[in-house]
Amino acid sequence: MFDRPQIGERAILVHIARYGQPDPEELHEFRELALSAGADPLELITGSRDAPDKRLYVGSGKAEEIDQWVKHHEAQLVIFDHNLSPSQERNLEAMFECRVLDRTGLILDIFAQRARSHEGNLQVELAQLQHLSTRLVRGWTHLERQKGGIGLRGPGETQLETDRRLLGARIEQIKKRLAKVDNQRDQNRRARKRNEVPTVSLVGYTNAGKSTLFNALTDAEVYAQDQLFATLDPTLRRLPLLSGGEVVLADTVGFVSRLPHDLVAAFKSTLQETIEADLLIHVIDVASTQRAENIAEVDDVLEQIGADETSRLLVYNKIDLLEDHQPRILYADDGKPESVWLSAQQSKGLDLLAEALSALFGDQNIITKLVVEPRHAKIRATLFEVGKIHRETHTDDGGWELEVQLPRREYERLRKHHDWVANQWPTTEPEY
Repeated sequence: MFDRPQIGERAILVHIARYGQPDPEELHEFRELALSAGADPLELITGSRDAPDKRLYVGSGKAEEIDQWVKHHEAQLVIFDHNLSPSQERNLEAMFECRVLDRTGLILDIFAQRARSHEGNLQVELAQLQHLSTRLVRGWTHLERQKGGIGLRGPGETQLETDRRLLGARIEQIKKRLAKVDNQRDQNRRARKRNEVPTVSLVGYTNAGKSTLFNALTDAEVYAQDQLFATLDPTLRRLPLLSGGEVVLADTVGFVSRLPHDLVAAFKSTLQETIEADLLIHVIDVASTQRAENIAEVDDVLEQIGADETSRLLVYNKIDLLEDHQPRILYADDGKPESVWLSAQQSKGLDLLAEALSALFGDQNIITKLVVEPRHAKIRATLFEVGKIHRETHTDDGGWELEVQLPRREYERLRKHHDWVANQWPTTEPEY
């Protein structure tokens, strides 16, 4: 029986197109995925086939060609840009005498490298175990039954059955731990809702520049590299608005074409920030030749997780890679910002994005005038803390006359607890 080899880095890449020639952009993404996983691609083998072979996925001739390249390069790994069945993986490994990895396994490997938080590691392990559970039989060549009963009689349990039972127990354990984490996140989200702090979530195709934009807006130090899935764990930061008030900005995992549904399900708690967001900033790599396809892939995943109805602001990033493109805002027919063109890497157009966010959340802020008596000095200090002071003058009695812009919730709180606030100047909407 063939013993499954240990994985290595020297890899042969295989991409089989359906009904035509391989798409160059898909080949580039496949190679980038392999590099992101730490593989050393030695050869890229392409081909075309109308339908996958049930036994080997590829035809026997193509399989022999791959085997020749494996022997020629002494490759340790063959990576398919497709999802293989357990039997197909096993048959291919037996033929090539090296490890075979499919697209899902490749993405899982990248996820395992990128996860940094406790929650992220649990989510990756859950996805890996769920993927492994359908492939457990491939890894065993000693499936004899253990002896059981008094005097070692009885059929006992196969090694495979034992491993499936242990695997199932571990999966249930991880799900319970993730449920606790999810409950904590849910409590935090409810607290933000009570405080009426809007949540804005960055979404987009992987490597579109979400983390770079997040860092530029918040001065955070989120890991950002020109590689696929550089960010896996969600990061939250408060972002002040030009109009006063603030939003919670969330950076999330990037999407990719043909992202397995099981992976989406495993990362539900991470993607929950996207589901619960008040606004989605869809970051788009404007320089990508697959821009339209990438947008469609993101829309598809958003539909899968139930976030397709959430309001969206399109951000076309990386305009520095195009000629004659300047930062700008485009508006919809209702006068609200629809898209922003910018370069997060060069910090061009960030002011326009800030302007767009203030316009979208401007109804949460008001401008009012208040005369604050000396005995209410603490309230004056509160106004400076939670609002934006446009003008301040001193009154004859030692008090202050303020023109202030502040979140509507803060103004309503003042009106509720201080009758004298409600009897002063009317409010107006802020101008941008």
